[in-house]
Amino acid sequence: MEVNIRRVTPDDADALTAIARQTFFDTFTGTCTEADMQSFLDQYYNSAQLGNELSDPETFCFFAEFNDAPVAYLQFKEEYKSFPMMKKWKALELKRIYVLKEFHGQGIAQQLMDLILDFAKEKKYEVVWLGVWEHNLRAQKFYEKYGFKLSGYTHDFPIGNTPQTDVWLWKFL
Repeated sequence: MEVNIRRVTPDDADALTAIARQTFFDTFTGTCTEADMQSFLDQYYNSAQLGNELSDPETFCFFAEFNDAPVAYLQFKEEYKSFPMMKKWKALELKRIYVLKEFHGQGIAQQLMDLILDFAKEKKYEVVWLGVWEHNLRAQKFYEKYGFKLSGYTHDFPIGNTPQTDVWLWKFL
């Protein structure tokens, strides 16, 4: 499927909010209470929060668009605060990669993954790392295809009062 990939700007905060809320909900619905989900979405996926993230020039966010509408997005940044041991290397965190469920299996996630890996190689990063929910086996298989490996480390990623655990994956370049 041919999509247009473009960098998201602060003017796109409302569009990013819409797709971010929908894809997060679709991915994690049923894994927590409705109240926890709503609270999480309201706290982390609102236009002010995402607009603030987009205004940081060190945050890279891209839409994959089909018929001029976002159907997926990617966000990455050189950041170490969530996994401090990554400071040993020049490391790039893949913060988010989400595709609307009706566009799954059409090669869009692959195009976005190629974008971040090409960026990382061009900028001479040593490793790309990410956190993925321990029970999201579909995503884990996707990352494995790209050479990401379990790091042996995990971190808590609660959705509201519902405990969840992410595993850290990494790919050395």
